[in-house]
Amino acid sequence: MNWKRFLSIPVFSVFLLLGFVYYVAVFVLIENWLGLQSSAGSLNALIFTFLASLCLFSFLVCVLTDPGGVPPAYVPDFEASEATDQALMKSVSFPKVTAAPPLRQHPKGAQPRQCAKCSAYKPPRAHHCRSCRRCILRMDHHCMWINNCVGHRNYKAFVVLVFYAAMSSLYSAVVTICCTIERDWNYSGSGPLKLFYRYDTIRVAWLARKSGQSYRHPFDVGVYKNITLIFGPNMLKWLWPTAVSHIKDGINFPTTRDNS
Repeated sequence: MNWKRFLSIPVFSVFLLLGFVYYVAVFVLIENWLGLQSSAGSLNALIFTFLASLCLFSFLVCVLTDPGGVPPAYVPDFEASEATDQALMKSVSFPKVTAAPPLRQHPKGAQPRQCAKCSAYKPPRAHHCRSCRRCILRMDHHCMWINNCVGHRNYKAFVVLVFYAAMSSLYSAVVTICCTIERDWNYSGSGPLKLFYRYDTIRVAWLARKSGQSYRHPFDVGVYKNITLIFGPNMLKWLWPTAVSHIKDGINFPTTRDNS
C-alpha cells in the first residue's frame, strides 16, 4: 500500500466533498425534513450513512490498491501471439470501401508489443502510464481523483465506487426533493454532476458501421462473461470491492476466438 497517494489535492478534495455532502444530507436536510430523533429520520440517516460508508471504503481501496505492473521477467509467446493474430484477423471481415477511413490491420493487443519508455515487452491490454511512469496491466486510465491508475487489480473497486457514489447521489437527491416539497423552500439549484467516459472501442465500432464494415472487440466474450471477469463468478460478492480472488495474472485474457 502506498500511503503517499493521499498527499494529493484532488484526493483531499474528494474527502472534503464527501464530508460536505454527508453533513448537508444528514444534519441539514434530513434533520429539517423528518428530524433525527424520529424513527423515520433515523432510518433515512442510517441508510445514507451505510451508502456513504461503502462509497468511502471503495474509494480507499481504489487509492491504496496497486493496479498491477508488468512482471520484470515477462516475455511474450511469439508463436501463440502470431496464431492468435491470424485467427482474429479471419474473424473480422473488411469489405473494400474506397471512401472509408483506414482501420487498424491488427486488433489492439493481438501482437507482441514493446514499450519504448520501459524498454520491455508488455502484455495485451497493458499500457504505459506517464503519471505512474510504468506499464500497467489492463490499464483503463489514470484517475487524478484517486491519484492512481485504474488497472487490473483495482478495476472492480473503481466500478463499485462509481456504483455506490451513484446510489448515494441518487438517495441524497431524493432526500433533497422530499425536503424541498415538505418545507416549501424556494430551491433553484442547478449544476448536475456529470461523468464522462472516453471509450475508444465505441469510436472504432462507430467508424466500422459508418464504412459498412463489421467489427467486434477481440476481448469481447459476451455480456455475462465480461461482467464475471470484473466482478467474479459469485454474485454475492459483486458489490464488495476487496473480493478479487478471481483476478488472475493480468497477462492473458480470454478472446472472441476462445468462444468460437
